[in-house]
Amino acid sequence: MKEELLSKLNQAITSWLNDKGIENPEVHFEQSAMVEFGEYSTNVAMRYAKELQNNPFDIATELASFLETKKINFIEKVEPAKPGFVNIYLKKNFFAKQISEILSDSNWGANQSLSGKKIMIEYTQPNTFKPFHVGHLMSNAIGESLSRIFEISGAQTLRANYQGDIGPHVAKAVWVMLKKGKPSNTLSVSEKASYIGQCYVEGNSAYEGDTDAKREIDELNEKIYKKSDKEVNALYEWGREITLEAFEAIYKVLGTKFDRYYFESEMATLGKKIVLDNVDKVFSESDSAIVFEADKFDPKLHTRVFINSKGLPTYESKEIGLTVTKFEKESPDLSVVVTAVEQADYMKVIAKAVSILHPEYENKMQHVSHGMMRFADGKMSSRTGNVIAGESLLKDAQEKVLERLSGKEFTSEEKNSIATKVSVAAVKYSILKQALGFNIIYDFEESISFEGDSGPYLQYATVRAHALIKKAEDEQVNESTDMPKDWEVTTLERNLSRFSEVVTRSMDELEPHHIAVYLTELASSFNSFYGQGKIVDINDSSSEYRVALTKSFYKTMKNGLYLLGIETVDKM
Repeated sequence: MKEELLSKLNQAITSWLNDKGIENPEVHFEQSAMVEFGEYSTNVAMRYAKELQNNPFDIATELASFLETKKINFIEKVEPAKPGFVNIYLKKNFFAKQISEILSDSNWGANQSLSGKKIMIEYTQPNTFKPFHVGHLMSNAIGESLSRIFEISGAQTLRANYQGDIGPHVAKAVWVMLKKGKPSNTLSVSEKASYIGQCYVEGNSAYEGDTDAKREIDELNEKIYKKSDKEVNALYEWGREITLEAFEAIYKVLGTKFDRYYFESEMATLGKKIVLDNVDKVFSESDSAIVFEADKFDPKLHTRVFINSKGLPTYESKEIGLTVTKFEKESPDLSVVVTAVEQADYMKVIAKAVSILHPEYENKMQHVSHGMMRFADGKMSSRTGNVIAGESLLKDAQEKVLERLSGKEFTSEEKNSIATKVSVAAVKYSILKQALGFNIIYDFEESISFEGDSGPYLQYATVRAHALIKKAEDEQVNESTDMPKDWEVTTLERNLSRFSEVVTRSMDELEPHHIAVYLTELASSFNSFYGQGKIVDINDSSSEYRVALTKSFYKTMKNGLYLLGIETVDKM
């Protein structure tokens, strides 16, 4: 309905500008921040004042008068505003119609912008033999949200996870385990994975501070690549299996299920072959290594090693194999990769090499980067051991939520379920409320608060709405989208009507934070609505419309939280 309204306005304004000699004008509408300025405004009068050789306000006045004559459905009035805006006011029945549309639409918020497109999105990417740290949590939250936004926009979406199961980091962990042995078999998978991660930290410390250890680890790395030692092979396979199993448990809690898994060990051979086959064409030899001198193709880029002097493929070479494999096997219209911003320059070099090898892929690769999560001690590093494990962060949040639920009359099973969902919401929202590319200062107490700017706050608002809906059912107060005659349109109604355009904007810009910010504003407007008077009252003639508004809010919040990868709860 809204799309149709804005389309008619666009056509009318475009026609008006065409008649004045402006060809192919760009007409944009903004949702007004304040009620007194209407629901929408456009700045075309200011945008084309120079071409029209007239004062912007005079142009806006003329355009407003023209639009008034068009008698477009749902428009109450059109007024000019200084310095040159055209403000558009909607009739009350527009909002009533919008509520009716929300309640009847089985896929409220969806659009078909990406219909017929196949999008593969790669995210999370934890390395076996290393801890699952907060960086992986960030990539997972962003990647899962984008996946859901692609899906609601009509795309066939493939979730991919690329994991490092070979390379120096593996050799460092295995080197320590060869000396210390496996942990007790009585430990849980999570505890075994934690032991392996600690072995990696110890191995990395030895590699950086002991020349003999460095030599031994480098030799061990070659053995792992060649699978030439039975004892090493057995320990490697055990460690790989344990860490992958531990990762799957975390994915389940986070609500992610991957469609495709790729591993460095599988990409190494292919990547090396592609590089060697293109020496002197794309790649070149340098000090017994094979490099890509990307700066020859783009001065903003730099040279990177793709095969080292020992003949082993580097991360860069494996990345080439991965990218080619994804396109050859899946033929996506778009391949999106989510990583930390510190890998942005690295990914640009990879993209340049791939685009030279396969020009047809050049416009089908998209890199999405996020900042770092910082705590009181600064950036965490899994190399030094000064690391906050992603699983630990989730567990700490869960324990804190359980403390807050201690006085509630819930069963133990209900408390654990609620605490898990609320802790995930706390962490995910803290990540997704921030525009991509910027660092996050994680405030633990703020993240689990049931009030203010947090995931649990949004869940609590849905709990309140759900309770009202249940009360209306119990008291047999039905919903009605017939707006009471003396009804004043609320901020809640205005915010509800924005949901679809916010989803579309998040899809266009690959920015989930637009949805996160919107949901916070929506929850705030609902809480204000809640405080303005009794919602469920069999003796109040406006109660049926209030119930319809509450159901519309609940549905919008539930759909919006789903797009953030956050589950709703029925009680808190």
